[in-house]
Amino acid sequence: MAGRPDPPEGGPGGSSGAGDEEYRSIVFDDSFVSSARLQEYSAEQRLVDHTVAVRDRAPEQPLGIVRTVPKQGLALAMIILLAFAAAIYLGANNPYQSPRSLAAGRPAGSTVALVPDGEVPGEIDVELLYGTGPVREFGVGPGGLELPDPKSTTHFSREQVLTALTLAKEYLTASALNPDVLVGGSLSEVRELLGVEQQDQFDVAMDGEGGPSWATDWLVRFDRERVEMADPHVRVDGVFTFTEATDDMLEIAGHHVFVYALRSPESMGAPASLFGVRREVRFQFGKEELRDRNVVLRQVDTLAGPMACEADPADAFAPLLAGETTSQRLAGGIDPLTAEQDRPVLCATLTPGQLNVT
Repeated sequence: MAGRPDPPEGGPGGSSGAGDEEYRSIVFDDSFVSSARLQEYSAEQRLVDHTVAVRDRAPEQPLGIVRTVPKQGLALAMIILLAFAAAIYLGANNPYQSPRSLAAGRPAGSTVALVPDGEVPGEIDVELLYGTGPVREFGVGPGGLELPDPKSTTHFSREQVLTALTLAKEYLTASALNPDVLVGGSLSEVRELLGVEQQDQFDVAMDGEGGPSWATDWLVRFDRERVEMADPHVRVDGVFTFTEATDDMLEIAGHHVFVYALRSPESMGAPASLFGVRREVRFQFGKEELRDRNVVLRQVDTLAGPMACEADPADAFAPLLAGETTSQRLAGGIDPLTAEQDRPVLCATLTPGQLNVT
C-alpha cells in the first residue's frame, strides 16, 4: 500500500519520507488564541445557555494612552512639567530682576552772582594770578578732583560706590574743565553721561528755550564773544562725599571751586583775570544707572564771580574782566508767594573767602 508522499519541500531536515513527523503536535500560545475571530464555548457553556458552539469575538478596544505610554515616558513628562513649573515660580519671585531706573527730570538749581567791590585785578602773566592767595594750593584740571576712599554701604558694594564716584568725576570733568565746553563748543561729552530722559531736558536748556532749567545748571560756559581762556588748565579744589539715600539709591555730592583765567578776545596782550565758580552738585545713582554708566543730575547750586548783578547767567556766564567794575545793584523784587515767577538771579558781594570750599 503506497504511503502519503512527502511535501514538495521535502521532509524535516531536507530528507524525504518523514513518516509520522508530519503529525507532530502544534502548540498555540495565548496571543494566538486571543487573536482568533471565533470563540468556541465549552460543553458546559453550551448546555447552560443552549447556544451555538461558537460566536464571533468582538474586537478588543484599543489600549488607553496611559497603558500605551511606557513608564519611563511618564516619568520624563512629569520631570519636564515640574521644571516648567519651577521656572515660572522662580521667574515671578526672582530677587535679581532688572533694576528700575530712577525718575529723572530737570535738576534743581540756584545761582548767585558775586559782584566785585571795585575794579577787577588782572595780570599779563597768568602764573602771577595763580600764585597769589589760596588758588596756589589748588589742583590742576582733573587731578584736582580727588576721590575719597570708596566703601561699601548697606545695599551697595564697594565697586558700585567707586563706579558712582568715577561717573560724578567724569561729569564734572566734562562740564566744568573741558575747554571746548567752556567756550560754547561741543557738548557731546556732557550729554552722553546723562540718561535719555535728562538728555531731553539738557537739549531744551542748551537751546536757550528758557524754563526753570538753565544751561549753566548743567555745565559751566562763558560768552565766547566777550571772553576767551587765557589758560586751558583750570584750577580746582574740593571734595566728593557719598551716602546711601535709600536701599536702591546712592547719592554723590561734589563741593568744588573752579578757577578760570580769562581775558578779552580783542587783544592778545590784554591782561588776564580770574573767575571763580563754586558749585555744589548732587548726583543720584540707582542700580540701572550704575549698570548703564549714566548720572542723574539732581541739584546744582552755584556762586560765580566777578559778575555784574544785572547779567543774565541762564545761558552762559558773563564775567567782569581785568580793569572792569560795576555798580552794585540789588536784583528786582522777589515775591515769595508767587510760584510762577521767573527764576531770580541773586547777588552778593565778592569777598576773598566767598569761593572757599570750607
